[in-house]
Amino acid sequence: MQTHFSEEQLRDPGIRRANEILRSCVHCGFCTATCPTYQVLGDELDSPRGRIYLIKDMLEKGRPADVRTVTHIDRCLSCLGCMTTCPSGVHYMHLVDEARAHIERTYRRPWPDQALRWLLARILPYPGRFRLALRAARVARPFARLMPDARLRAMLEMTPKRLPPVSRNDTPQVFAATGARKMRVALMTGCAQRTLAPGINDATIRLLRRLGCEVTVAKGAGCCGALVHHMGKARESHIAAKRNIRAWIAEDRTDRLDAIVVNTSGCGTTLKDYGHMLRNDPMGPEAARVSELAADISEVLMRLDFPECPPRDLSVAYHAACSLQHGQGIRTGPKELLNRAGFTVAEPADSHMCCGSAGTYNLLQPAIAARLGDRKVRSLEALSPDIIAAGNIGCMAQIGKGAGVPVVHTVELLDWATGGPGPCGLGDGRV
Repeated sequence: MQTHFSEEQLRDPGIRRANEILRSCVHCGFCTATCPTYQVLGDELDSPRGRIYLIKDMLEKGRPADVRTVTHIDRCLSCLGCMTTCPSGVHYMHLVDEARAHIERTYRRPWPDQALRWLLARILPYPGRFRLALRAARVARPFARLMPDARLRAMLEMTPKRLPPVSRNDTPQVFAATGARKMRVALMTGCAQRTLAPGINDATIRLLRRLGCEVTVAKGAGCCGALVHHMGKARESHIAAKRNIRAWIAEDRTDRLDAIVVNTSGCGTTLKDYGHMLRNDPMGPEAARVSELAADISEVLMRLDFPECPPRDLSVAYHAACSLQHGQGIRTGPKELLNRAGFTVAEPADSHMCCGSAGTYNLLQPAIAARLGDRKVRSLEALSPDIIAAGNIGCMAQIGKGAGVPVVHTVELLDWATGGPGPCGLGDGRV
């Protein structure tokens, strides 16, 4: 694609990167075949190719974002399926990130949108606040249908009926390896997951220790910053990233880390991009080191030679989270691990398509998200599974609200297969 940025514009690192990405696009349209919003809405401007044209026009002219551009960019899930499909290697993720930052700087949203986004950014990344908000939402949930705003209705309807107790494993501490230490890893405990499903971190710690890992929960680490990053709030996302980088680099310097383990794939995609996010910051080298260390739990388990377990008479439908298969390029590892654990594993048709969760997307774009979620649940249940497994808490919540079978995290099944308790989602461990 031909571009016409001025020399002055190209002095800006964000514009310079956007220019590189735009020039790599050849308008082929392969991306439209795997774009969930284009499949649902049928509008060229709701495809990656259409959004690229809108972004190019906005950035090249240096103009403030307009309502048309914002509408179509807001509808993007950032599922990154287009990046997997693209034969030209267009790095759409960095381009849409730059567009969102430009929108945040130049576009004044209607006050309800501003208020909602402010609320999400001030609650979801903070486990204590999020827990209090969920308790309040449980009281209001019976009145969800009376809410005039569909987004508020979606938030109340997503509220779990009960909250699990806080896990003390999420506080800064060190868990010794069982037997000889093979690896030393830091566990990213996350934010929303700690509130909604603390058993995932518990299972991760048990499993890693059992396989010879010393696991440290670093003091000062918290939310990865993905939530505000995808809202275009670059400054806030960089503050979150730097806080984590300081915490993990301190651990790495004290006793060298072999990995920073992430069991929420949306966070993992962001951690692996810290080096790019802070490439022009004095903390750039440390950010690059964290990105180098960041690894999904499935990647670490593959490095540890996960054992072969006795067969179980249970079928598992594996949902591949977009942030895992498209954002990180991890496609076969989780399925191989589940097979080694003794489960019969199957993938649904159109496994590359997004479930509609996408961070806060199902809260900000509930109508589109609901259509995608229904489609995903139908494709998973067509396999007649005993269990649905996924590697991302957002996908689990999105699929779980419509599925008729238990939805659990992949690591919970792997922990169970190697001696741990049954996942909370399975009750006593029997299906």
